[in-house]
Parts: sequence; C-alpha cells; structure tokens
Amino acid sequence: MAVSDPYDILKSIALPLRLTHIGLWAERLTRAFWPLWTLVLAVLAALAFGVQDHVAIEYVWGAAALVAVGALFALGLGLRTFRTPTRAEALVRLDSRLPGNPIAALTDVQAIGAGDPASLAVWRAHQARMAARAAQARAVEPDLRLSSRDPFALRYVALTAFVMALMFGSLWRVTSVAALAPGAAGSLAAGPTWEGWAQPPAYTGKPTLYLNDVTAEAVEVPVGTRLQFRLYGEVGALSLTETVSGATEVPADGVQSVARDFVLNSSGTVTIDGPGGRAWAFTATPDRAPTITPEGEIGREADGRFKQGFATSDDYGVVQGQVSIALDLPGIDRRYGLETEPEAREPVVLDLPMPVTGDRAAFSETLIDDLSQHPFANLPVVMTFSATDAAGQSGQAAPLNVTLPGKRFFDPLAAALIEMRRDLLWTRANAARSAQVLKAVTHQPEEFIRNQRAYLRLRVVMRQLDAEKASLTPEIRDEIAEELWQIALLVEEGDLASAMERLRRAQDRLDEAIRNGASPEEIDQLMQEMRQALADYMQQLAEESERNPDSQLSQNMEGMEMSGDQLQQMLDELQKLMEEGRMAEAQELMEMLRQLMENMQVTQGEGQGQGQGQGNQAMRDLGETLRDQQGLSDDAFRDLQHGQPGGQQPGQEGEGEGEGQGGEGLAQRQQELRDRLGQLGRGQLPGEGSERGEAGRQQMDRAGRAMREAEEALRGGDLPGALDRQAEAMEALREGMRNFGEALAEEQREQQNGADQGEAFGRADPNSQRDPLGREPGDSARIGSDRNMLQGEDVYRRAQDLLDEIRRRTGDQLRPEAERDYLRRLLDMF
Repeated sequence: MAVSDPYDILKSIALPLRLTHIGLWAERLTRAFWPLWTLVLAVLAALAFGVQDHVAIEYVWGAAALVAVGALFALGLGLRTFRTPTRAEALVRLDSRLPGNPIAALTDVQAIGAGDPASLAVWRAHQARMAARAAQARAVEPDLRLSSRDPFALRYVALTAFVMALMFGSLWRVTSVAALAPGAAGSLAAGPTWEGWAQPPAYTGKPTLYLNDVTAEAVEVPVGTRLQFRLYGEVGALSLTETVSGATEVPADGVQSVARDFVLNSSGTVTIDGPGGRAWAFTATPDRAPTITPEGEIGREADGRFKQGFATSDDYGVVQGQVSIALDLPGIDRRYGLETEPEAREPVVLDLPMPVTGDRAAFSETLIDDLSQHPFANLPVVMTFSATDAAGQSGQAAPLNVTLPGKRFFDPLAAALIEMRRDLLWTRANAARSAQVLKAVTHQPEEFIRNQRAYLRLRVVMRQLDAEKASLTPEIRDEIAEELWQIALLVEEGDLASAMERLRRAQDRLDEAIRNGASPEEIDQLMQEMRQALADYMQQLAEESERNPDSQLSQNMEGMEMSGDQLQQMLDELQKLMEEGRMAEAQELMEMLRQLMENMQVTQGEGQGQGQGQGNQAMRDLGETLRDQQGLSDDAFRDLQHGQPGGQQPGQEGEGEGEGQGGEGLAQRQQELRDRLGQLGRGQLPGEGSERGEAGRQQMDRAGRAMREAEEALRGGDLPGALDRQAEAMEALREGMRNFGEALAEEQREQQNGADQGEAFGRADPNSQRDPLGREPGDSARIGSDRNMLQGEDVYRRAQDLLDEIRRRTGDQLRPEAERDYLRRLLDMF
C-alpha cells in the first residue's frame, strides 16, 4: 500500500494548502505595511473633506512633504520586515493544525525493519492512519490581529475617517491638490478653471450643491449657506465678486486668493469673471423664529403633579423649549398669611419635553412636573412658554395666567399645616403668626390628631419655630418647611395598620374631597384608596370567619344581606354621582355608607367581657404602663417647651410635679418603666404559644427597645429624639395590647365551647328586634343598645379613647364641678 509518495500527498491537500499559503501572504503584508495604508487612508479622508481648501497653500506643501517622508519611511519599514511566505511554510502551518502531524509522517521513510514483513505491515498501517488524517486537512486562517503592533488602534481611526469621507465628503476634492502644485496651471487649460459649492446649514437637512453642475442662473438657498469657491490657473486670471455676504473688505494688493469662502446672509449675486466664468442670482430663504402656544387647560394629577400641553412649530425644527413660572401677585387674594409683602423669588424655569425621534418641525407634547413643595404651589402664577431653533432664534407664547396645581391635602390638620408652611415660605415675617396658629391648632388635639408621632413631631417644630421666629434664617425656615411637609404627609396618608382605621381614613378623605370639590383625578385616586381599604377590611372579616368557623360571625357572613359585590356597587354609584357633579347626592350616599361600615363590626357576647385571672390583670398592668409612659412623654415635652434640653433651668427647683424634671429625673423614670415592662414580659401573658400572643410579645420587645433608646436620649439631653422614641414605645404598647386582647378573647371563646357569642354583621334577624344594620332597640325609645358596646377587636383602643376623653373633660375648667368630680372618681376606679 504505497501512500507515502509526496506528490500524492500534495494532490490530496492542494486546495487547503493554497488557501493557507494565501493567508500567509495576507498576514505578512498586513503586519509589514499597516502603517503605510493607515497613512494613505488618513490622507485621503482629509483631502476628501477638503482640508486643503481651508489652509494656505504653503501649509499644504509642507503637509505633503511630511506625508511623503512618512510614506517612504513606512514603505521602507515594511520592505525591511516583510518575508515572502514559501509553500513549505504553508505546508508546515497546515500540518501543525492536524493531530499527530500526519503530513510530516507520510513523508517519512522507514529507517529499520524494512525487510521484516511484520515491521513493514505496522509501518504501512501507520501510514494509512496518517493518510486518513491528512485527508481531513482544512485551510488555516491567517492571524490578522495587530493589537500588539498598534496599541492605539490608529488603523481603525484612519479607516473610520475614510468611510465617513466616502459618505459625507467628495473624492473629487482630492484632485484639487494637483491644482495647487507649481506649474499646474498649464495642465488645466483644457479642463474646469474653477469649482464652487453651496453648503446649507446642517440643521436644514438640505444637500450641498456643486455649482459647476447647476445650470440655472437663479438659485434659492437658506440664509446661512456657506459658499466655497476654488479658482485654478494663473493668479488674477479669474476674479470673484459677490453681494450676498455683506463683506466690504478688498485685498490690499488687489489680487484675490485662489480660495474664497463666505456665508450667504442676504439675497444677491455671485459672479466669476474671466474665461469660463459664471454668474448666479441667489435668493436667501429666511429662517423664521419658532412659534409655541399652550394647549388646553392646566391639569392636576392625583399625586399633585401638574400637566400642561403645548404645541410648537418651526420651518426646520425646534431644538429646545422652556417655560418660566413666575408669581402672579395681582391675582393673589392677599389675606391672612399672604397679606404682607412676599420675599423675592426667582421664577421657576422648566425644560420642555422634546420628541426623541421624528420630525421636530411641528409637534405637540405635554409638560408633566411636580412643584407641590415649591412656594408657588396652589397660587396664581404666570407661565411663559418659549422655544428655540437651531439658529438660536427664540419665540415666546402669550403669558398664561393659571393657578399652579400642587398636592391637595383633605385632612383638616394636614391642610392647616400646609397653609402655615406656605405662609412661612411666603415671607419669614409670618413666623410669629404661624407659630401662634399652630399653637391654637394643637391646643386640644384629642378631637382630630389621631397620629401620636405626628403630634410629637409637630410640637418639636412649634418649639423650634417659637425660638427662632425673631431671627429666622432662610436655612432654618426651609428646614421647618420640610418638616411641616413631612408631618402633613404623615397626617394625610397616615401609618395606620388596622384595616378598619384605614377604611375610616379613606372615608374621611373622600368625604372631605366631596365637600371641597376635588378634581376628577383626585377623586379617582381616593376612590381607589377606599376600594382597597374596603377590600382589606372584608378580607380581614373573612379570615376571622375562617379561623372561627363555628362563630356567629361565620353564620352571618354566609347569609349577610349586604355582600361584597353590593358594597362595590354602592362605591360605583358613589363615583358616578361625583363624576356627574351631583355632590349633594354623593354626600348623602357617603354618609349612608359610613353608617353602614360603622355598624359592620363584630361584637362579642356577654361572656367575652373583662374577666378575672392573670390575663386580665396583665392587660390592666399594660394599660397602666401605657398611661405612665404617656405622662412621662408629656413631662418631657413640657421640659422641651421650657427650654430645658436635658436639665433644669435655674430657679425651677421645687416647682410642681411635671415641671423642671431634668434629664436624669426623666431618664430614671424611663428606666423604671422599662424595668416594669420587662417584669410583665417575664410573667404570664394572654395567648401563650399562639400567633397573636407571639405578635404581642414582639411588640413588647419593640417597646422595650424604644424605651431604652428614649432613656439614652434623655441622659444625653436629646429631648426631641427621646420624644420620638417614646412615641414609638407607646405605639408598640398599643399594638401589643391589641394583640393580647385578641388572644384573650380567643381563649375565652374557646372556653365557652360554642356558647352564643352575640355577633351581628348587618343582617336583620327575623327572630329578634334588631334593625337592618344589626342594632337592637334600646330602652326608653333609644336607638341602639348599650349591650356589647366595648367588645370586638378594637376594644382596648376604644377603651383608651374613652379614658383619654375622660381625662380631657376632667381638665376642662368650663365644665361643672360636680361633673368633674364624677369624672375624677371614674379615673380613680380605672
């Protein structure tokens, strides 16, 4: 089997060997001559863009000499490093890519054992395997990577410039170099003796005109078009005159340059005098200023953002737009906090949105922004829209007088805080008045301030405002304004955890929005908020029914007349009435829905009241701890009002309890409360091992940590920080008591083992005298009954509310003394 003939081997791999050989040529030519072709491409790109037409001829000759030297050096370097690839090198490269180098093996000769048949058979089998491998040979691609030789990627820069020159330049300009060489005039005798181009501004999108090809004598081009002319031949043989640029300068020697560049600013003529000369009458198309106008009425989003449409147009396209918003003093109702002269404020300037793609010659857009926290919010302003085109021309719309929309607050307290914030930002002279109004607002907070944290933060702000009102700086004014904004958000949106409380809050806000004439967007947002709160509340009731399937609540849930779908229908009808503007009917339906939801509660049976035992005692101890914590917080706030950041003021020793407590005294009381809470936590609490009991213990741990941080703040003299931590501790205690109360009620329900729990869920019982809302007629012709009035999941919160109301009435000096004595006896009992 003769397969080792070199000619046979080369025939079988002829094509891959040829391609590999060509690849070697390409590889070595590229490595040797890349500097040369990089220089050539860069020079061609520069000439195609007409660089030679913008510089003096001396610089062109100097650059040409440098390029020639560089080209010769690159050529010499390439010839020095280039090695012609041989066929043998290609064969070696091809063989190196095959496993076992089969081509080299096939050209080998058996050195020993040629006369041994067995050895000869092995040799032939080896050659057969190598021949099979060699037949699988494929061409080897060349290695054209030059990153190690060209670390700055100059070859790519030159290639990119050349491609850009092909797209946007003209290779015909390369030939203009020949006309710049000495003695070239004679060679141009038979060809063009001039060239001209009219290049409109780039923003117009119009193409460049090659004037040698323009046969018409009248040419219309935009203002700002750049005219370029090149005069070839003997200097002075051709001359150019023009009346379009407005230039009046004449060369000192009377001889014009061979290159003339100028910008067309007005209509006129351009004339080339001499052999083959031409004349054009240019008509300058003016670039009109852009126009812009507001569209539609300004709108308010539900979150306080405003939106205003506008339309703009330009003959070539608008590049940017702005709107200036300035205060409209004549249009403001100058009463209350706005009566004094305002502090000077610069107009607000907003950039208008521009289309990302498409034509900007004419378009409509909508500006959406949020200036709710700006001093101009909800005040009359003047909006002035302007647009600018690429030529720098601007156009303005007529001033638009509107009331700048901002976030609206429907909670009365939040609205009052925002009004005081507005007065402070109007002028710092309103500081004293704002402090006085805030004091009046917080004088008796029990009726409408439901957020303890917001109340404490507001008292701190009042103290700061009262102390700084005489010399209020802009920086402190802005800090107070920001804090008032955050407190208003806390009051308006709240941090309520209870589904029932969220539902009540949503009802209050929607009711206030109906009375104040909210916008459709705001009503829609409030309706969505109420729908969500109602869904959460119904889900809570359903989960309670699933946890206690034998309870009266489950039975009522299964047969209740007012289903979830019917409630949603009521909400749909409510929204429809508001959208149609029938606010009186909407308010009546809102009140009906409120009464229905107030009575849609789970009330407990008689056996579910406060019983005896360790669980009830623990609840009473927790309530006492909460009251003591409230008293400690009041004393700390009193010290803050009296200007005692952690210590007594001189001369206050011996004053009544609660005044001049001092940081150490308050901290000691806080430590005692924390120790008492720790002892309660180590005792037996309701719901041991249950989910509600574990949630209550977690809240007690949270309260303990807040008490410890409040104690540290008191010892450090940080009364505002201590008030925040005390508010957190009270919030955790209330939440823990609610969890323990639910756990205790659950234990009592289990002990009654299916006894009648007296629940009612808004369905008229045919066997009772209850009304359709689940209320029983009381004695002496009263509506409703006193039975079970303090039952349910909110029992402890409601009890706390009653105690707070009793305390408030006890301190009311206008009430009869007999009534106050009776109330004090009630407090002594509980």
